[in-house]
Amino acid sequence: MRLARRAAVPATAAIVALVVLLALRPISTSRALAAWTLLVAALALLDVARGARAAHRPRRFEAALRRKSAPPPTPVELARVQRLLELGAASADYGHRRLIPLLRAAAAARLASQHGIDLRRRPERARELLGEETWDLLRPDRPEPVDRHARGIPLSRIEATIERVESL
Repeated sequence: MRLARRAAVPATAAIVALVVLLALRPISTSRALAAWTLLVAALALLDVARGARAAHRPRRFEAALRRKSAPPPTPVELARVQRLLELGAASADYGHRRLIPLLRAAAAARLASQHGIDLRRRPERARELLGEETWDLLRPDRPEPVDRHARGIPLSRIEATIERVESL
């Protein structure tokens, strides 16, 4: 119904144009009919193109099904650890007070479960397994930073420490 009304206005305009051409006769009747036929064909093609475009538009329900869902939220614990890593790399004090104890606890758990070694009771054996660089960062008697406002632990060193602990 709506399509018929939309097509009626241009069709009426085409008929009026044909009547005017036939009444005034500025061109021959055959040319006027040819022009009118061409105009009606163009209007019909335009209407078909509009209908095809409308038919291919997804309906609301289909569009809702195709919408991409929001990415799942980051787990709270993962977000907390990410913040801890970033802040530990940014602040020497934060790295010393928060990040190093977490890394030390992970290393102690790994040493205990994989090698039966207590980090505090057998520090020399833990040092052998961890390597000098990792041990220097995780040792229980590590001194506080001289400048607490200085840059924290470089991310490359944190990453190397985590990889070393995971490799135990």
